[in-house]
Amino acid sequence: MSTIAFLLIFIGLFLGGGAYSFWKQKLPKGVVVLLAICAVMSLAAGLLRI
Repeated sequence: MSTIAFLLIFIGLFLGGGAYSFWKQKLPKGVVVLLAICAVMSLAAGLLRI
């Protein structure tokens, strides 16, 4: 696995955890959705680079 793929997957998981945390804290839905979309895109990019 390349370093870039590992980094993208790590960032995607980090952003996903942030989105979950923000959702549990009842923060605005726009922020949660934006983080979730970024997490999915980063994870997808990382998985496609494997």
